[in-house]
Amino acid sequence: MGAGVISDQYLSNLTVFPDVEVRFIADIDEARAAAQAEKWGVAGSGSVEELLADDDVEIVVNLTIPAAHVEVALRALAAGKHVWGEKPYALDRSSAAELRDAARAAGRTVSVAPDTFLGAGLQTALRTIRDGRIGTPLNGLTLFQSPGPESWHPSPEFLFADGAGPLFDIGPYYITTLVQAFGPVAKVTATASKSRATRTIGSGPKAGTEFPVDVPTNHSALIQFEDGGSAQSVFSFESDRGRTGFVEIAGETGTVVFPDPNDFDGDTELYVLGADEPETIPAVGSTYSRGTGVVDLARSLRAGEENRVPGDLAFHVLDVMVSIAEAAERGETVLVESTVAPSPTLPEGWDPAESTLS
Repeated sequence: MGAGVISDQYLSNLTVFPDVEVRFIADIDEARAAAQAEKWGVAGSGSVEELLADDDVEIVVNLTIPAAHVEVALRALAAGKHVWGEKPYALDRSSAAELRDAARAAGRTVSVAPDTFLGAGLQTALRTIRDGRIGTPLNGLTLFQSPGPESWHPSPEFLFADGAGPLFDIGPYYITTLVQAFGPVAKVTATASKSRATRTIGSGPKAGTEFPVDVPTNHSALIQFEDGGSAQSVFSFESDRGRTGFVEIAGETGTVVFPDPNDFDGDTELYVLGADEPETIPAVGSTYSRGTGVVDLARSLRAGEENRVPGDLAFHVLDVMVSIAEAAERGETVLVESTVAPSPTLPEGWDPAESTLS
């Protein structure tokens, strides 16, 4: 549901994974849905109502804009569907709690991106930590800074609206990775800023169009975890010097440098106390990209097990991001009330392109 820019990334994988079948593409712009269906060889396309009425559809992949995530997911639950959604889970705690409670009441699963931590790159880095190679993790550092997406995205307005900005658009990749490495977040402090009231679209048919910036475009956060340890994180659309994909976690006996948490591949670097040179650890596992979490959800539903990207994880990450925004606005530390357990590591041979469901 939603045939925008990111749908190509999902459809390129979901149309070839044997354990799922894409049955229908819906969009408020039905012509756009039809074009994507023709491009990717999907049999059906049309309206949201048609998709929700299709009894053969078990999982709705919700690729709508952030402001519509909860509404669309609630409609899918009411129609008896499970949901995989793009991040963020919601825009605020109250709507997130409404969605979580509705899923529980319906006996359905709502899972939300990112699923990048299921990829070979982050899985290898996480295994390195869980195998004890750096001892207990003590502190982390993450960095995402760029000029902003308006130069290349043809319709970037929603990325500067409520529920977006670098914290809510990019933050889920980094915070999810930190939660997988350290466990749940206990409290946060933060600062935030916005340098410009408007920005200008730099590409596509709307190039030259000015639009409002409704949210902070720079957040700096100090994150403290329930089990000890802390991390410093920067999420910024305010730097002409792009530095992205940086995640470094130091422990008692060494430091792990992760690959980009917005990617599914990449080597891990391990620095051990006393060693002259770092060890480069090649990624082991699946390097397929978006849609991997949908396959994990489908397999878990058939097996009657919890999937590795549960709704409680996305809820906790949303809670952390809202807490960072509140801490910056109030100028005080904010306690994070939700909690979640890190997901189990995937077997090294786990493959979304393998046929496992009959």
